[in-house]
Amino acid sequence: MTVKRVIIIRPGETDWNRQGRWQGWVAVPLNEHGRRQARQLALYIRNIGLSALYSSDLKRAVETAAILSEQLGFPPILDSRLRERQIGAWQGLTLDEMCAWYPDDYALLLEDPDNFKIPGGESRREVRERALQAFNGILAQDRGETVGIISHTTAIHALLRELVPAEYTSEVAVSNSSVTTVTRGEDGIWKLVTADDVLHLEGLETKRYPELEDRR
Repeated sequence: MTVKRVIIIRPGETDWNRQGRWQGWVAVPLNEHGRRQARQLALYIRNIGLSALYSSDLKRAVETAAILSEQLGFPPILDSRLRERQIGAWQGLTLDEMCAWYPDDYALLLEDPDNFKIPGGESRREVRERALQAFNGILAQDRGETVGIISHTTAIHALLRELVPAEYTSEVAVSNSSVTTVTRGEDGIWKLVTADDVLHLEGLETKRYPELEDRR
């Protein structure tokens, strides 16, 4: 059986999300609002026929996965390659703080978004490479037609750029507890079906995030 549909999920909200602080690999837990978001998401996810759920092993993703698994009836498969970008010295900072405290490094980031390596962290290219490795490994495991992946802003954007380049634009965002769906046709080409879908949250507030390079 070939994987034909992938449901890409961003974890629920944390206090650092609410404060606009970039988390990287820090073990920030979901806040109560994020847990409510995840519970609403779980009620939606249980009805779409997931046969497997893969998740980043960062705390906020693991907690989201655990809430979804209660409804799905099977445990998530954790994969460190689905982690957010490691941002080293910039962890815990707001975007304004990054620009003010590391102006030269931030300018270099904007000059070469793919290859600039954050001090103590990763480049966007490195995130793309490991996220694609994880994605291809998930396809190879072949655990059913529809699988879910819980990942993070930069990794999700990296996957979308590779899978649906014609449909992906910089305006695509991924909110907390959002669902982005891609499907694969008989020709093997992936298509973007929905991006940043939050209708299942039924009015619960959720925040949208650009990547570090996309300051607006």
